[in-house]
Amino acid sequence: MGYRYSRREFCLSSAVAALSPTALSCGSTVSKKERPNILWITSEDNSPLLGCYGDDFADTPNLDRLASEGVLYENAFANAPVCAPARNTLITGMYACSLGTHNMRSANPIPADFKFFTQCLRESGYYCSNRRKEDYNTIKPDGAWDDSSREATWKNRAPGQPFFSVFNHTVSHESCLHRIEPTVHDPAKVTLPPYHPDTPEIRRDWAQYYDKVTALDRQVGELLAELDRDGLAEDTIVFYYADHGGVLTRSKRFLYDSGTHVPLIIRFPEKFRHLAPSGPGTKTDRLVSFVDFGPTVLSLAGVDIPANMQGEAFLGAQEKPERDYVGLFRGRMDERIDMMRAVRDRRYKYIRNYYPHRPWGQHLNYLWRMKTTQVWERMYLDGKTAGPQNYFFQQKPAEELYDTLEDPHEVENLARNMDYADKLQEMRAALKDWIFDIRDAGYISEGEMIERSAGEPPYTMTHDPERYDLDTLFDAAEKASNEDPAWADRIIGMLTSGDSGIRYWGMQGCLMHGQDMMAAREAVRTCLNDSCPDVRISAAEWLCSIGEMDPARQVLADLLDHANEWVCLHAANVLDYLGEDAKKYTGLMREHLDDKSGYIQRVMQKALTDLGEKFPNQETWPKK
Repeated sequence: MGYRYSRREFCLSSAVAALSPTALSCGSTVSKKERPNILWITSEDNSPLLGCYGDDFADTPNLDRLASEGVLYENAFANAPVCAPARNTLITGMYACSLGTHNMRSANPIPADFKFFTQCLRESGYYCSNRRKEDYNTIKPDGAWDDSSREATWKNRAPGQPFFSVFNHTVSHESCLHRIEPTVHDPAKVTLPPYHPDTPEIRRDWAQYYDKVTALDRQVGELLAELDRDGLAEDTIVFYYADHGGVLTRSKRFLYDSGTHVPLIIRFPEKFRHLAPSGPGTKTDRLVSFVDFGPTVLSLAGVDIPANMQGEAFLGAQEKPERDYVGLFRGRMDERIDMMRAVRDRRYKYIRNYYPHRPWGQHLNYLWRMKTTQVWERMYLDGKTAGPQNYFFQQKPAEELYDTLEDPHEVENLARNMDYADKLQEMRAALKDWIFDIRDAGYISEGEMIERSAGEPPYTMTHDPERYDLDTLFDAAEKASNEDPAWADRIIGMLTSGDSGIRYWGMQGCLMHGQDMMAAREAVRTCLNDSCPDVRISAAEWLCSIGEMDPARQVLADLLDHANEWVCLHAANVLDYLGEDAKKYTGLMREHLDDKSGYIQRVMQKALTDLGEKFPNQETWPKK
C-alpha cells in the first residue's frame, strides 16, 4: 500500500465527513411530558473500593447513602480498561474496537451518520451539559452538547426543559499517585492484593488512593446536595459510575476485574420508581457494560435507540434481555503496542492475548511515575518477588481463564486445567462470536488500519470484506499467537500470503516462537522488503533477535521517518526492545526526540536512558 500520511493529516482530511449534517435523526417513543432528568456522576480510575460494595477500609458515606437509596449493580464493566477507548464506547453506544477507535488517543473518525447518544437526546428536546472531560478518542461532531466546559451545568436550560448532565470528577485519577502526600488511611491496615509485594511504598500508595476515594465521596455529596437545593432530586435519575477500574499497577489498562469492574449505582426518584429494576437499597447481579449505558439513557428518556448502536438498554421501555457475556478489549496503551480481547460472564473471565511474547508490564512512561510500579519492578529485577508477584513482568500465556468468585484477584490461570476444558471451550466460542458480530477492527496493525482506510473511517474499511477479510485475519492471528509449535509450518506459509495482514501475523508468529522458527529465515529476509511497513519492522526485529543485525537495524532506522505516525511508533518500540544492539543509532534516536509525537518521544527517552543518556527532569526507572 503506497498511501502515506500522518495521524493528524488523516484526522483533518476526515473531519468534514465526520461532521456531516446528514446523520440519522432520532425519534421519540413517548410524550415529552414528565420525562426524567438524568444526571451522570462519574469518577476516574477507581474500582468498587466503596463501603457499599463491602470494603470496610473505605470511607465513603455519601456513595453508601446513594446506594441505600438506589440500586447497586454488582456486575458493571468498562469494556476497555483505560479512559479514551472506554469513553468512546460510552458516547457512541458502540464498541471502540468495532469503530477502529480502540487504540489509546488515536482520534480516528467514525461514520458521519453515527451519532453520539447525546445528539439524539438534544434532538428530542433535552438540554445536555458536560463538565468537563470528554476524551472521546474520535472527532467530536457538532451538536454533541449544549455546553461542555468547566462551568457546564443543568442550570442554563430553558424553563421546564429536561436535562442530561455529566459531572466528571478527577480527584481519584492515576496522577494522584505521582506525588507523595500525608495519608489519613493507615498504610499498615491496607489489605494488599497477592500480586503486590508488601513494601512501605506500596502500602502508602494504597492508603493515599483510599484518601482520594474519600475526597471523591465528598465531592459527590456536594453535587447531590446542590441537586437537592435546586429542587430537582425528585425529578432526576442519578447514575454514579467510574470510567474504568484502577488505579494501582495491574489494574488500569488491563483486562482483569481490577481494570474493568466498576461501581455503578442508579437512584430513581419516587415518580420514576417504575423504571427501576428493584426497590431502594437493593442489589442486582445483572451483567451490564459501557456499550449499554448510552442506549439505556435513551430508553429511559423515551428516545429511539439508533439502529447502528451495538449497546442494549438494560432499563426503560426498550430494555433487552440480559446478556450472557460482556466483551472487553485492549489495544495500544499510550506508547506500547499490545492486543487483548476477553469475555466475562457472572463468574468466569477468558482473556486472549495476541502478543504473548510481550510482558504485561511493558514500560509506560505514565505508569512508571507511580512509586508502586518503580518499587515493584526493582524488586522483580533483584529477584525479591515470588509467585503472582512475578507474573506482571513476564511473558503472557496465549490464554487466561479465571474463576472470579474463587479467585477475585485473577492469579490462578485455569486455561490449562483439564477440569475446566469445557468452560474454556465455551468462553473461546463466546469470544469469537462477539468478535465476528461486531467485526472487530483490531486484526491488522494500527499503521495498516490507517493505510487501508485511506481517509475513510476505519469502520467503513473493516465492514468491506474486500479490504478486511476478518475470517482469514482472525484465523491467522489465532494460529500465530498459539503456543503450540505444531503451527510452525502454517506460520511460515503466512509470510508469502497476498494479504499484508496475514503476512503481519506470520511475522508475529515468528517473534512469538523465537529461534524455534529458524526454518523461516529466508522468508523473513524477504519480508525486509515487504510493501507493508509493519511487516518490515517485525521482520527486522526477528532477524535482530537471531543476530542478523544489518540490514535489519537500518530498516528500523528508515521507518522511524515514515509518514504514518503509528508505523514510526512501531519502529521506535522495536529499537527500544533491541537495547544495546540499538546503540549504533543513538544519534538518530536523539534527533527524533523533538519532531515526533509525545508517544514516540517517550519511547526514545526510555531507550536512550537505558543506554546511559540523561534527560532533565526525567523520571528514573531500573535499567532492564
